[in-house]
Amino acid sequence: MASSPCGGGNFDCGLEIQTRSVEQTLIPLVSQITTLINHKDKLKKTEKTLRAIQRVGQAVSVAVGRFVAVGEAIAAENEDLKDEMGLACFEARRAGTGIAQLTDVSGLEQCEGDGRSTVFSDRTGMVKAARMLLSSVTKVLVLADCIVIKQIISSRNKVLVTLEQLERVSTFQEFVQIFSQFGNEMVEFAHLTGDRQNDLKDEKKRARMAAARAVLEKCTMMLLTASKTCLRHPDCESARINKEAVFQRMRLALEQVIEIVTDTRSSGEAKALPVSIYAGIKDFKVKVEALRDSLYGVSCEAVAAQLEALVEKTEDFTDSAYTRHEQRETIIQLCQITRQETKQLINTWRHAQSLKAKEATDEMELSILKTCQCVSDLRQELHKVAVGRATELLKLHSDHLVLQALKASGGDGNLEAVADYASTLTEHKEQLVETCRLLCHVSGTEPLEITCIHAEETFRVIGPQIISAAQTLALHPTSKIAKENLDVFCEAWESQLCDMAILLKEINDVFEGRRGDKKTYLSLPRPGKHSANLKTVKAAKLDAEEQTTIAKLGLELCLLTSDVDSEVERWDEQDHEMVRLCQIISSMAYSMYLFTRGEGLLKTTSDLFHQAEVLSDQGFQLCPVLQSLSTQLLDEDRMLIISETEKLSSACQQLQACAKTPVQGKSAIFQKVDSSIQNTKGILILVVYLLPMCNKLIRKSERSCLASPQHWREKQLSAPVSEETLNGKGSNGFGVKSLEQHMANLTFLESK
Repeated sequence: MASSPCGGGNFDCGLEIQTRSVEQTLIPLVSQITTLINHKDKLKKTEKTLRAIQRVGQAVSVAVGRFVAVGEAIAAENEDLKDEMGLACFEARRAGTGIAQLTDVSGLEQCEGDGRSTVFSDRTGMVKAARMLLSSVTKVLVLADCIVIKQIISSRNKVLVTLEQLERVSTFQEFVQIFSQFGNEMVEFAHLTGDRQNDLKDEKKRARMAAARAVLEKCTMMLLTASKTCLRHPDCESARINKEAVFQRMRLALEQVIEIVTDTRSSGEAKALPVSIYAGIKDFKVKVEALRDSLYGVSCEAVAAQLEALVEKTEDFTDSAYTRHEQRETIIQLCQITRQETKQLINTWRHAQSLKAKEATDEMELSILKTCQCVSDLRQELHKVAVGRATELLKLHSDHLVLQALKASGGDGNLEAVADYASTLTEHKEQLVETCRLLCHVSGTEPLEITCIHAEETFRVIGPQIISAAQTLALHPTSKIAKENLDVFCEAWESQLCDMAILLKEINDVFEGRRGDKKTYLSLPRPGKHSANLKTVKAAKLDAEEQTTIAKLGLELCLLTSDVDSEVERWDEQDHEMVRLCQIISSMAYSMYLFTRGEGLLKTTSDLFHQAEVLSDQGFQLCPVLQSLSTQLLDEDRMLIISETEKLSSACQQLQACAKTPVQGKSAIFQKVDSSIQNTKGILILVVYLLPMCNKLIRKSERSCLASPQHWREKQLSAPVSEETLNGKGSNGFGVKSLEQHMANLTFLESK
């Protein structure tokens, strides 16, 4: 938010808003103040309107007063922000009071008679007060947000201190004691950074944060087993190398988190992402197509040089030993054709300039079309090569034969066999690293580029760590700790392959024009409807082993949500009630998938069970829609829909019963998590089956004139804007609740 809608110039408090929570807190306030300022000057001054305006002004003043009180309390607890926060609070209170006075329309005629200003007579004063209010409130929120950043930094510092202690321990007893403390500190750090990740506005920062947190999550278990192995075998060089690599990677990930939350880099200037071929082609096409409007905005030499830079980047594909000969020839041929068309474009461009033309000639227009088509064909071929290779590699490594061979050879103490299989794994690692680099070129969005870079780095690091762990086991084949350590690193490799499969699906979605990210349905526990159920389940965090167990279930859930989305996109009538409900069910299931990865808005098992219960409610709502559809169909089709509706109702009952069943004990809670996800899968399988079938039957019934098109297009009419807006109906009262809730959350964090 860089400017005010007040119409009185730019609003800029000199502070950048980096989080969605701060931005969303301000939106209602901006909206309602805009309503006040942009009132019609000749608005009929009915008694109802005047009282509504007065209530609005009073609501602002009261909300700001409460808001400022919280801000002042935070300032009192944070000495370094006390003066700056105090000034912002003072300005906010003064602006709130000013708005209340300007909207005090009691005795309006008298005010106008004696020259006193009102909202009707002093528009400039209202604009000034509104700008001051927005500026000061924004500053309070951003300063309060700085406290959250301080908490993350403080949490990171505690983790670093304990990490150094862990690295120096020499006995198992000391290690167990310190690692217990380390685990608690990592849980706190994970909560803080997870909330921050979800709150960041910038997609690139969210992707970088997700990558850093993924490293920390996986490295925590690696650190445990690598350290135990080193303590058990203190003279083993491969065990020491294995352990040092884990500690180093954790430190780098911790540093990256701080760089993101503070928006700085310890090494100086921010590191820019390497320009991908996709981004280069996109920019090249923009420049070429812009020639239609201006022949003089860019030079011929600049366009030619940009194309050559693009062609040079394709060498990552053509120089690869793993690119098939016919693919290499196709890429080179497409590059050559693009060069020729660009050369022809430049010739017609220069000719048009020599004629002093103001816009592209017909000949030039044809060259523009041909050039853009050529680079699009090149992009399509590069995408085909990168995605094809990634798909082949994932199939090749799906059986994990090399990892199994390394485990067996290490357990047999066969160093020679370990060396042979280590060489094979190194080759596989190089293939995967190169493939991630190619995927980065065609990923289509900067967040996906960051994810590709993270995957590339993960394979590059974990490969040698698996080898060093296998060498340690071969040197100590009877060591249970060494075997456990190798298992953990192999699981991290397998997990990264699963992540790569999801990444591949997302890249394809972007390329094919499907939505690349999910809407988030925030259905976390709230007071009221679900409160009774929430008391029966004690919130619990799953440990690493349990997270790994449900990760496979989560991946299946994720793939099913993709299937639902694909089927939904095939519907011509996107506003159909069935489509709406299926989208909600899919998005809620996706949130449950994110939970299995330790991400997203569902933080505890209690959140997960509540989400499952709400999802079952949506499934129940889908049943009457299906029953209504069945009445429009012939006997055979009607019986089929009724049968599937009964299955859906039964599946929803099972999920709801599971979600509501109170359990105690860690094992029982874990079993309930497993059952909830399994039952959700069952519902999604039915939805995936029902969507195409219902779509087909609807089309069939419409062709048979058995259904009215109007029936499938029923929508609620949006209410027209009226004076009720001023009365606060349908709004949240100037965002009073959201302002107070945000500050309450900040206060809660500060008091932890």
